[in-house]
Amino acid sequence: MGYVFATSPCYGCKQIFSYNPMRVPSIRIDGDRRPICRACVERVNPQRVANGLDPIVPLSDAYEYCDESELG
Repeated sequence: MGYVFATSPCYGCKQIFSYNPMRVPSIRIDGDRRPICRACVERVNPQRVANGLDPIVPLSDAYEYCDESELG
């Protein structure tokens, strides 16, 4: 049994961060999921709410590792 986390630049701020590849908040660009870091989620949520959109609420394990069996 093993554990997995992904590391890549955040689509918003371009900073490298690690995350659960199955649970991280992301946006689709040309059909590909682009991950967003916790700081960018916190930064964008006030504007989303002001625009009448629901805030992004990351899952509790979005920025943690996942069990390798979740990758299916």
